[in-house]
Amino acid sequence: MEEIQNRRFVGRLVYAVLTERATAREAILRFPETKDKSIECAYHALVHFEADEDLRYKDFEYREEQNDYLEFIAQTLSEGKSLPRNIIADYEPYYKGLSRKWEEGSKGFWKEFLRFINL
Repeated sequence: MEEIQNRRFVGRLVYAVLTERATAREAILRFPETKDKSIECAYHALVHFEADEDLRYKDFEYREEQNDYLEFIAQTLSEGKSLPRNIIADYEPYYKGLSRKWEEGSKGFWKEFLRFINL
């Protein structure tokens, strides 16, 4: 039951980003701790959304495609459903869970950076 509630919550977070009621960064920071692959996928989709800000500004078609993709994720999760396996599989080789607060200082930065590039 908690899994479904978390999915619905994350679906609302993604919708908040798409409707500009929240930034991607604000939504990312509110994600629940979980091992749910659908929620992890949504998390990383928002990380990419935030990282692609310049590209989204320059390329209308890319922005529309990414918005449609995020809207599908939001709709599916808002219904409490799992994302399709092919979408989850696209993210699994590259990411291990959700990022969490860094340790303070340069040690924390490098630890998170190396984890991000999968070293």
